[in-house]
Amino acid sequence: MGTTIQGDYYPNVNFHFMVQFPSLDPTGTIDVAFQSVSGLDSTLETEQVKEGGENRFTHVVPVRRKFGPLVLKRGLVGPSSPLTQYLQYVFANDAFDPLDVVTVQLLDETHQTLMSWSVNNVWPLSWKLSDLNAMQGEILIETLELNYNQLVLNS
Repeated sequence: MGTTIQGDYYPNVNFHFMVQFPSLDPTGTIDVAFQSVSGLDSTLETEQVKEGGENRFTHVVPVRRKFGPLVLKRGLVGPSSPLTQYLQYVFANDAFDPLDVVTVQLLDETHQTLMSWSVNNVWPLSWKLSDLNAMQGEILIETLELNYNQLVLNS
């Protein structure tokens, strides 16, 4: 929802947000300064059903919901990060260790939450680093793809 100022409607900006991993860090101090978040999406899968004797159309019926994946990008912060340690554990040990919830919060100019989304039953699909290239002076970016089973818009 946008901000209402003197009866006018202003859409929210998309660059002030925060991602939290409560089960990795209950205090909320974990290093989660991501440069981008994508994959907050829900799609309804459908199935086509052909009805005998009805040749004008096929019925399209809903089957199930499909979510994400949630894609998080940030500058590489190093091995002491609790999130990095979790990822290292999962990928080094082939451990399927899902997190209960990850939250994404859209913030206003005073750092207060405007909107919040929770993704549930979260586990890492992939963990990638951008290319190392001596010809470019760019920040090394790590990309994390997370699978999740439910997207909830918090009130």
